[in-house]
Amino acid sequence: MLVLNAQGQVKVYAQELRVRTEPGPSFVDLTGAVRAFVSESGVKHGLVTIFARHTTAAIRINENEPLLLEDLKRFLNQCAPPNASYEHDDLYRRGDVPMDEPKNAHSHCQHMLLGASETIPVVNGQMPLGKWQSIFLVELCSGRERNVLMQVIGSGD
Repeated sequence: MLVLNAQGQVKVYAQELRVRTEPGPSFVDLTGAVRAFVSESGVKHGLVTIFARHTTAAIRINENEPLLLEDLKRFLNQCAPPNASYEHDDLYRRGDVPMDEPKNAHSHCQHMLLGASETIPVVNGQMPLGKWQSIFLVELCSGRERNVLMQVIGSGD
């Protein structure tokens, strides 16, 4: 955990999570891990940012309801179908990648719809998420270990 403290006023804490995912689209609920991180930081008022360090995995807030998650998977695959033709997947033309590189242009396109991060207020040491809101790492490619950076900035009083 990184700790920076400017004249006892502003605190900045960062921590990296390593998360194992299933093939995408798939959803990993990070809400509990982020809540614990904010609590451990001691920050009472500020902001927490959750950032996926990948171009084929995203961070989003939505409801953790199994049927909705199935709808979201279908939506993402309709927006950028895995079996469509993509320039990025023409490995011979790219020339800068090994021939066993996965064909994952659809994952990059889906990522453009979702984004890499979410920022949430911290009020009285808590994230005031709505009743149905959960923080997700959204896997858009093949399952693997992913790196998620959490950073909270604020005051402890």
